[in-house]
Amino acid sequence: MNSADGQPRSAEHWELYRAITPRNLLIALVVFVLLSMSARNTEMDRAFVETSQAVLSVFGIGDSQVLDGAVRFGSKAFPIQISERTEVSRLEDFDRDNLPWLAYLEVAEDNEYDALTDTWTLAQSEYLVEPIGYLTKVLWKMWETVEMGFWGTLISVMIALPLGILSSRNYTPHKLVYTIARVWLSFHRAMPELILALFLVLMYGFGPIAGVLALAIHTSGVLGKFFADEIENAPPGPQTALAASGANSMKVLRFAVFPHVLPAWIAYIQYIFERNIRTATVLGIVGAGGIGMELKGRWDLFDYGHVSTILLAIFATVVVLEMFSQQLRSRTL
Repeated sequence: MNSADGQPRSAEHWELYRAITPRNLLIALVVFVLLSMSARNTEMDRAFVETSQAVLSVFGIGDSQVLDGAVRFGSKAFPIQISERTEVSRLEDFDRDNLPWLAYLEVAEDNEYDALTDTWTLAQSEYLVEPIGYLTKVLWKMWETVEMGFWGTLISVMIALPLGILSSRNYTPHKLVYTIARVWLSFHRAMPELILALFLVLMYGFGPIAGVLALAIHTSGVLGKFFADEIENAPPGPQTALAASGANSMKVLRFAVFPHVLPAWIAYIQYIFERNIRTATVLGIVGAGGIGMELKGRWDLFDYGHVSTILLAIFATVVVLEMFSQQLRSRTL
C-alpha cells in the first residue's frame, strides 16, 4: 500500500480502524440522552415496566393492571353476539304477519320500578328475536365500509393521475406548474384522514360521504407522489426513440411511459384500496359512516360481546381482501 505521496507505506505506519474513539463515544452519549428523553415523553419506560409486570403476573408473580384489563374485556367479549332482541313496542310499523327471516316473537317478564309508589311491579313484554339479526347488521355496515374504501380509492386515482403527471419533472409544462402540483399533493398528504373527516362531518353531516372524501383527499396525495416518481424513473431509452420519430409528449406518455409504470401503479392502487378499507373502519368513530360508528356506540355502552363481533368481521374482511388482492396481483403483474 502506498502513502499519499506515492511512497510505499511501512508496516509501522499502518493504522487499524478504531471503533471506540472519544468522538464516537460522544455521539453515542448524545444519541442515548435523546432516546431517553423521547422514551420518557412517549411513556416507553412505563410501557416496558407495566408489560413486564403483566408477563410476570401470567406466571402468578405479582399483580398487573394491564393483565386485569385484558381479562375484564375477555370475560365480557365472549361469547360473541350475533342475535338481536328488540321490544316490539319500540318498533315502528311492526307487522306480526311479516316477520324478518328466522325471527320469532318472545314474551318475557320484566320488573318495572314505579317511582311514585316506590314499588316494583311485574310486567310482561313482547320481544322480536332475530337469531342472526346483529350479525346481518354488522355485515351490512362492513359492506358499507368496503364501499367507502372503493369510492375513496376511485376518487383518489382521479385526482392523483393528472397531478402526478404535472408533478413529474420530465412532463410538466412549466416549472411553476410542477411546483404547484407538488405542493398540492404535499398538502393532501399532510392532512390525516381523521382530521379531514371531522371537518367534512361539519360540512356534510354524519354519514359515509364525509369518510369517502376524507379518504380520497389524503390518499390522492400519496398516490400522486407515487405516480410522479414512477414517471420520472421510467427508462429514457424508449421515450427518446419515440420522441425522435416525431411523437409528441402525450404519445410518448401513452406508448413509452405508461406500459412501463402501469404494473407498479396497479400495485400502489391495490395497496391504497386495502389501506382505505382499514382506515374507513376508524373514520366511523367521528361519525363518518361505516362500521366504526357501530363500534364506537357499542364500546361506549360496554357491549363487549357486540364489539367482538365487529372486530371479527373487520378481521375476516381484511383477510378475504388480502387473498383477493394477492390473486389479482398475480394476474396483473
